[in-house]
Amino acid sequence: MTKELMNFVTEKTNDLIAAPSCCPEAKAAAQAWLAAAGTAEEAEETKKYLAELEEDITPIDGLIAFASSEGAKAEFGEEAANGLLAHAKEIRAKGARYCDCPACTAALAILDKKEEML
Repeated sequence: MTKELMNFVTEKTNDLIAAPSCCPEAKAAAQAWLAAAGTAEEAEETKKYLAELEEDITPIDGLIAFASSEGAKAEFGEEAANGLLAHAKEIRAKGARYCDCPACTAALAILDKKEEML
């Protein structure tokens, strides 16, 4: 991995870890990747990390389904869930393919570099 790519992925990985919307599994994979960077385990941890990000990034239709669910209303309250739903529909109309929360945004930026990372 080039130094420029390593710096980019490290920055986005730190963004992911800091995101309140980051799930525990993605955070653990991110931390494992950071710990393995520059070691003999880097290639294997990179594969695991990318697989976890692919599993966790939320497609826009999944976000819309969640935002319109009773679970979202229970977790965030009806008004906030409705706001999230309106936002999700708005970004989908503008062409978004994925959720734009900080965790998904960082994950997408990393996944966009997948081929270079492998």
